Amino acid sequence: MGHRKGRQDAKRGKEFTKAAKEIIIAAKNGGDPASNSRLRAAIAAAKSINLPKDKIEAAIRKGTGQDAGGDIIEINYEGYGPGGVAVIVETATDNRNRTVAEIRHLMSKGGGSMGENGCVSWKFERKGVIQFSKEKYTEDQLMEAALEAGADDLRDEGDVWEIQTAMADFNAVREAFEAAGLEMISAELNQVPQTTMEVDLETARKLLRFIELLEDNDDVQNVYSDADISDEIMAQLED
Repeated sequence: MGHRKGRQDAKRGKEFTKAAKEIIIAAKNGGDPASNSRLRAAIAAAKSINLPKDKIEAAIRKGTGQDAGGDIIEINYEGYGPGGVAVIVETATDNRNRTVAEIRHLMSKGGGSMGENGCVSWKFERKGVIQFSKEKYTEDQLMEAALEAGADDLRDEGDVWEIQTAMADFNAVREAFEAAGLEMISAELNQVPQTTMEVDLETARKLLRFIELLEDNDDVQNVYSDADISDEIMAQLED
């Protein structure tokens, strides 16, 4: 039990660090969330995982340069995972050279390879992705709110409802849900693949290990791929 608890605490710590880094980067364009939509979204994401208020405020001060520690840059790496799956790795780092070496090493260790900038990013589109619990809301409840908020796409994603928005509409839609008193599980700007590639059981197993290797790295914020792992294969992996 202790190990699992330790693992969960580590995961939570990583989520907190990730949320704080996103606030630092967003606050570089101004520390007032009212006029900085990326900062507004970053703060909302941080609140959704219960990042304490003092940590949110500290991250804003680092980003605006009031406090030291805001020397973080955003770099995206592109390449291929097992089975030729397209992968984008978003990082936030204070040391570009260390990060590129580590990501390249992890990608090849996991059975993939780093590619040139632009090799796969054209396959993805930056979109807002908002998720709701199926236990809390019916499709009709959300559809009505989504249409009013200006989002038109409600998807059934297994155990959650998911709404995707254009990047430009993301904050308005998220704020409309907040105003309607609807509780979101998550609201993030993600890289969404325009088409997906179905993978078999063996590739899916390798790919999940590949993604986990990358996500365990402290500089990695997000990992996106164009793989489509079917529910059947997911169920086999969980066995």
